[in-house]
Amino acid sequence: MPAYNEEANIEKTIEEWYPIITQIGNGSKLVIVDDGSKDSTYETMKVLQERYPNFIPLTKLNSGHGATCLYAYRYALLNQSEYIFQTDSDGQTCPSEFWAMWNDRNKYGFIIGSRTDRQDGFSRIIVTKVLQLVVWLTFGVFVEDANTPFRLMKSDCLKRIMEYIPNNFFLSNVAISALAVLMKEKIKWIPITFKPRQGGVNSINLKRIFKIGMKAVSDFRMIKKI
Repeated sequence: MPAYNEEANIEKTIEEWYPIITQIGNGSKLVIVDDGSKDSTYETMKVLQERYPNFIPLTKLNSGHGATCLYAYRYALLNQSEYIFQTDSDGQTCPSEFWAMWNDRNKYGFIIGSRTDRQDGFSRIIVTKVLQLVVWLTFGVFVEDANTPFRLMKSDCLKRIMEYIPNNFFLSNVAISALAVLMKEKIKWIPITFKPRQGGVNSINLKRIFKIGMKAVSDFRMIKKI
């Protein structure tokens, strides 16, 4: 999980997700990467580490959500994880819906949530539609829900795709989804619930949506050249 200024959510998020780790067992870890938060997110995580032995809090300089996901993926690959699951730390996803993915883990390289029940506001839905259009225009493939922060990936499949994604890439999950479709990886999309943000501030507005779309166009063209 990436985390940025999530002091309002982080303790509840760990409490909700940690039981998944204990039920899976086999050395599984809950890893949360603090993206240079300006609040007490990382300090809170360090305190909670004493309560949850298989929880690993990391921190780094601020570089954005996409780059933080890449940082976490590289950490997981470096530590020889067999499966990598990513979600966000803002409480919008449901831990109970993880098991539908886990039960099919041997059949697919990527199992990605499709947010059919969205409660996170119209602006966020517009972002998803804009990115869907940009992916289609750039790569010529339709991706059901490219930027979903709820995905289970086999490490060997993710490693192949990561070779094409530059360091600190802005929309890493979108790029991974698009390249997985383009490279004909075995993918399953499953419907998931997406709740309203449980705390903190939603920073998306129409001006930012336009900037996201324009940056996505230039960044995806860069990937296409690789």
